[in-house]
Amino acid sequence: MRIFTTIALLVGSNLFMTYAWYGHLKDLKDRPVMIAILIAWGVAFFEYCLQVPANRLGFGALSLGQLKVIQEVITMIIFAGFATWYMKERLTWDYLYATLCLVAAAFFMFRNAGAATQA
Repeated sequence: MRIFTTIALLVGSNLFMTYAWYGHLKDLKDRPVMIAILIAWGVAFFEYCLQVPANRLGFGALSLGQLKVIQEVITMIIFAGFATWYMKERLTWDYLYATLCLVAAAFFMFRNAGAATQA
């Protein structure tokens, strides 16, 4: 249950993070950069309100490396959706290739999961 809650919190965190990092490119493109920075910083606050508890909850049930790889996989999935639906960009095969590389990273981080948490 801790792992599922961790993943749910990381999904929420990544939604805020992706918007904080890239949403200003669409929504604030005509505003001064300092305004974009301050708004992104405010959005990032909510990202941290989810990410910090996610990592605290998940650490122990998952290794540090596993937490990082899960976060990267979630980030790629959320970013692909954001780029497509919000930013109206076309997904290319490179998104699939990058995702497959992250799946391979997840495989290597989780293949000895029982041994990693007992070490």
